Amino acid sequence: MRLKRKRAKVRAWRKHFSLIPVENRTGKIRAGDILLFSTFRDENVRLPYFLKYYRDLGVSHFLMVDNNSQDGGREYLADQPDVSLWTTKASYKAARFGVDWLNWLQAKYGHEHWSLVVDPDEFFVYPFCDTRPIRALTDWLDVSQLRSFGAMLLDMYPKGRMDAVPYRVGQNPMEIASWFDPGNYLIQKNPAFGNLWIQGGPRARVFFPNTPAKAPALNKIPLVKWDRRYAYVSSTHMLLPRGLNQTYDTLGGEKASGILLHAKFLDTFAAKAEEELERKQHYAASIEYKAYYDNLKDNPDLWCKWSEKYINWRQLEILGLMSKGNWA
Repeated sequence: MRLKRKRAKVRAWRKHFSLIPVENRTGKIRAGDILLFSTFRDENVRLPYFLKYYRDLGVSHFLMVDNNSQDGGREYLADQPDVSLWTTKASYKAARFGVDWLNWLQAKYGHEHWSLVVDPDEFFVYPFCDTRPIRALTDWLDVSQLRSFGAMLLDMYPKGRMDAVPYRVGQNPMEIASWFDPGNYLIQKNPAFGNLWIQGGPRARVFFPNTPAKAPALNKIPLVKWDRRYAYVSSTHMLLPRGLNQTYDTLGGEKASGILLHAKFLDTFAAKAEEELERKQHYAASIEYKAYYDNLKDNPDLWCKWSEKYINWRQLEILGLMSKGNWA
């Protein structure tokens, strides 16, 4: 595992040469600031609400990597005073789906900061997030001597055709994609890295009904008190050192955990899926996007009679999808 971590660090160092700074405002970062790291491509329609959501939670600075966007997103972020921005035309796949770029940025700028790693369509929900800023969570984690916090990716979708209601710039995507699968999740332990491996939800139900083992992983560890020695090894699914992956209680109790509301399935998705299928920059020659395209081209509807409408984090706790643990 130590060798794997060293290799990941070397890869990150090598891949960072492809990053071109657009606006580097990292001099504004202060000790104790909560940082957010993200990669994106052609997500301009999502970026205004994404920034607002995380600013409201208490994120101090955004470190963003643009992978050759053509829709004005790079220019929009360059004008934001709390954003540091890099751009690259290099292969997303060759950078291990952006992990190498962010590992380097976190090592350089995230050391001893609580760092949140999310995509522009992921919205972090944690216990009491409606009344307490994210700093309250990180302060509690510090007092509890915990350096990582787990969250399950929860796919959100509309009721009816996902292309029926257009998504507007600055809109909360959960106003449209407000439904989710309350069950149908398989959880197992990864023996090599010690993290939980979660699959299921609408992507398993609709896109991989006969081969659920091929469904995308839903386990994430998006919030970490970063150290320059750390490295993500597979998206934010797992990282090294191995102990950071134990974000669950091994003695039969419940450890506090969160949810990432995943607002992928909006009216913009069909065009995105077709583009990514053509680019083949995702895992296994974009097999996931092939399944999306094949299943949604005639009937872009993920809703079913078991779907549940999202209310708040307490609802997710009652359903057993997240836990407040001993944080009260």
